[in-house]
Amino acid sequence: MPDLDEPDFDALRLHLAQLRHRRGWSYDELAARAGVGRATLVTLESGRSRRNPNKPATRGSLETWFRLAVALEVDLGDLLRPLYGPHPSPAHPGPPATN
Repeated sequence: MPDLDEPDFDALRLHLAQLRHRRGWSYDELAARAGVGRATLVTLESGRSRRNPNKPATRGSLETWFRLAVALEVDLGDLLRPLYGPHPSPAHPGPPATN
């Protein structure tokens, strides 16, 4: 079995925050577009539990990350790529413009 590195959740949180900021969206805007709770989104980006600082923060469910990818108009694989190391591919900013 191959030796797997630990997933880089810090890089994933940063990537999520960058995608949100590039669009000029607040936590509330992305949460509404994705159909997830604002508190969930804040926890995913910050890596800290808001309710109990002594408890590890959620890393999110696959469904939550899928919803975020759809709302951000990026492939789920591109959204999650930072988990795997320092060579993430650039996320697609959205569908191509039509004339």
